[in-house]
Amino acid sequence: MRAPLMLTMAGAAMLGSLGFAKIQSAHRLNPVVELLSQNKPVFGLYAPSNRRGGRGAPAPADAPPPKSPAELAKEAVDYKLADFVFDGSMEGDFDRAFPPFTQLMKGMAEAGVVQKAPFMRIHHPVFVKTHLIAENPALATERIGRQLNTGVSGIMFVGVESADEVKTGLAAMRFKSQGGTRPEDVGGAPAFWGMSEKEYKQKADVWPLNPRGELANWTVVESKEGLKHVREIAAVKGIGVLFPGAGTLRGVFTDSIDGKRVFNAEGWETAIQQVLAACKEFHVACGYPANASDVEMRMKQGFSVFVVNWGDAGFKTVEIGRAAGGRTAGDTER
Repeated sequence: MRAPLMLTMAGAAMLGSLGFAKIQSAHRLNPVVELLSQNKPVFGLYAPSNRRGGRGAPAPADAPPPKSPAELAKEAVDYKLADFVFDGSMEGDFDRAFPPFTQLMKGMAEAGVVQKAPFMRIHHPVFVKTHLIAENPALATERIGRQLNTGVSGIMFVGVESADEVKTGLAAMRFKSQGGTRPEDVGGAPAFWGMSEKEYKQKADVWPLNPRGELANWTVVESKEGLKHVREIAAVKGIGVLFPGAGTLRGVFTDSIDGKRVFNAEGWETAIQQVLAACKEFHVACGYPANASDVEMRMKQGFSVFVVNWGDAGFKTVEIGRAAGGRTAGDTER
């Protein structure tokens, strides 16, 4: 009886191992990549920030004391319905914005963003804007590498007007050993992802160029020149999500007439639909900066990735969108 018993125990252990391997393979480290690969809607919020006045103005008198990066990071992690956390601060003055962003990432790590069991997942992956690529491609490559070395899971290219800009940015997201231009230095990214440097280098490649990659690229078209080339841009292999820059395009389609600012709503909407049409033609997910009043409408049109402002209005937008997309509160296991 002893030999059959040992065989039974060995078989059970093997089945257990296979079951664990199946669980691991069924889930991605980056839940955004997992949702995109399943054609499910994705919802994320800007990282919370301290209240400020207008550009260069002091904070409002009724503003509470500023929160530390660690406190802001904990707020972001405590909100469970977001598929990602988004930071747009480095689109402008990169050198000024990068140091406080690294403090936010430190706070995110301390708050605990890596789930270990029953499968490994970064349950609040961070996506960031990077500065314009076309202005200085070499500097953009260096900056993208610095951003990735903090542990972010995706980079958004802003103001894109050509396919070459996207290709330059995508190369900067890929290690030289994988055919890109990213240096082999990884900074603190492996620690943020909860793994060794070797494991990180295996996973830190661009999806869907590498089907096993866990990094995602988002590209934004937000000018008339970009709209002229939107089909060429959408055709670039490696774009995970293509966005119309709705806010910037609102300015583009606002003219000064007789001293008054006049918004061309029809032209603005046509531009948004032009980007959406390119997404559909080249089978790329299309993103939009939604709010509670338009998220359902944009979903019906075909948009599927939504970046939402932090706060009660944003939380409501996420709830509406998840319900409209058939995503229940517990469908993203954490």
